[in-house]
Amino acid sequence: MASSPVIKNCSYCLVHVPDLVQYGSKPRREIAHNSTIRESIAHSLRSYDKALGYPPNQTFIGNLSPDELKNIPRPWFEGATAGSSKGKFGEVLDQTTFYGMLKLADVLNPPLFAVDKTALANLQQRLAAHPLFTDFASRLETPRKSGHNHVQQDSTQASALVMRSEGKTRGWFHGDERAEGRDDENLGPYTLLENLCTKATGALALTWLLHREKIDPEKIDFLISCGEEACGDRYQRGGGGMAKAIGEMCGCTNSSGMDIKNFCAAPASAIITAAAMVKAGLYKRVAVIGGGSLAKLGMKFQSFLDHELPILDDCLGCTALLISEDDGASPVIRLEPGAVGTVPVSAGSTDEAVFRHYLLGPLEALGLKCTDIDCYAAELQNPEIMEFAGSGDVAAKNYRKIAAMAVRAGQLEKSEMNSWIKRIGMKGFAPTQGHIPSAIPYIGHAMEAMHRGEIKRAMFLSRASLFLNRCTNLLDGVSFILERNPKL
Repeated sequence: MASSPVIKNCSYCLVHVPDLVQYGSKPRREIAHNSTIRESIAHSLRSYDKALGYPPNQTFIGNLSPDELKNIPRPWFEGATAGSSKGKFGEVLDQTTFYGMLKLADVLNPPLFAVDKTALANLQQRLAAHPLFTDFASRLETPRKSGHNHVQQDSTQASALVMRSEGKTRGWFHGDERAEGRDDENLGPYTLLENLCTKATGALALTWLLHREKIDPEKIDFLISCGEEACGDRYQRGGGGMAKAIGEMCGCTNSSGMDIKNFCAAPASAIITAAAMVKAGLYKRVAVIGGGSLAKLGMKFQSFLDHELPILDDCLGCTALLISEDDGASPVIRLEPGAVGTVPVSAGSTDEAVFRHYLLGPLEALGLKCTDIDCYAAELQNPEIMEFAGSGDVAAKNYRKIAAMAVRAGQLEKSEMNSWIKRIGMKGFAPTQGHIPSAIPYIGHAMEAMHRGEIKRAMFLSRASLFLNRCTNLLDGVSFILERNPKL
C-alpha cells in the first residue's frame, strides 16, 4: 500500500463575465417575464478593474490571506482598490480572453459558438497575449479536421444568444443544430453554454495547476470533475464526461477520468476519492477539477438592484487540485478508518445530526478533540453577496454551529465560544457558485500556513442539499482533515 496521499498543489481562478450575468438561471427567467430587467442589469454591472480590486476576489486567488480580509472594513465593494490580475494560486481572467477559451472549448460542427473572422482574430490575439495560453491561441487558428470552417456568420436562428464583451458583439451561441439535437431541451443554447463555460473554466484552472506544479499535462494519470453542470442529451441527462473533455482540451493525453456529483459537497467527495485512488496505488497523480457554474451567475441580482448596488455575483469560480503520493513536504489527507466524515441515511436531516456525524465522528475516530483543529473551513460564501439577499453570513452561522457542537461534546466552555470562533474561523470570500465555496477555497491558504508552520491541522466540512433533486428530503455532509506533513 502507498503511503498517505497529499495535496501537492492547487489553483484558484475567477473569470469576470458581466455580459453573461443575463444568462444566469435567475436573471434569464426574470428577463423572460420583464424584458426591461436586462437593461437594469446592464446598468449595474461592475468593470473588470472593480472586480479585480474587490478584496474577496483577491483573497480567492491568494493575494490576500483570510486573516488580512478579516481586517478590511466592509462594505468591501466600496473600499476596492487596485488589484492584481495574477495571484499566488491563479488569476482573475477578463471576459474577452475567456471567450477565446470558450471558442476553443467548442468542438462541435456546426459550431455552438459562432464568430466572424474579425472577432476570431481578436480572440486569437487575446489568447496569444496571455503567457499561459500561447498553445491555445495557435490551436484556435487550426481548421476542423472535418473540413468545416470553424468560423461562421450568425444564423438568423431566433434562439441564438448574443455574446457581447467590451461593448462589442463577439459572436452568437447556438444550440446543437444537428438533427439529433433538435427539440431536445438539454441541447439548447442556454444549457450548452453552461456546459461549455464549465469546460473552459475547468481548463483554465487545470492549466494554472500544471503551471504552478511545473509538470507536463501528460504526467496526470486521472482526472475527476466535480462541477454542478449536467452534461448529456434527453436520454443521458447529467451523464457526465466533463473530466475527460477538460483533459482533452489541456493535453492530458495519458489520463482517463470521471465526474462526481454530490451537490455542494462534490469537491470534498472528489478529493477523498482521488486520495483513496492514490493510497491504493492505482494512480500517482490525480487532478480534481471544479469548473464554474453559469446557472448561478447573478443569482442574487435582484437584491443588488433593489439596493442600487453593483451586481457582485458576476464571476465564474474554478479550482484544480493535485492529489499525489507523499512527497515528504505537502499536507497529508488523513484516510485512516473513520477519518473521513460522512452522514448516513439514518442521521436524518437536522443540523445537529449532520454536524455530529461529519464533525465529531472523524475527530473521535482519530482520538482528537474539536480544539485540536487549528482552522475549520465550511461554506465560505462571500457574506456581502449573501446578506443583501437575506441569507445572512453563511460562514459565521456555520462557525456558531461548530462551536456549539464542541460545547455539547464537553470540549469547549460556552464562555469561550466567541474567542474560539475568532481563532478557528474566517470570513467567506468565494463567489456564489455552490460547489466552489464549500470549504475547498481555503485549501490553498491552509497549505501555505502549514508550510510556514503556523497551523498543524485544518478540517474541511462540505454540506450537500440532496433535497434539491426532489427525490429525498435528506441533507448530506462530507469532511476530511488536512495535516501538516510529519516529515517536515
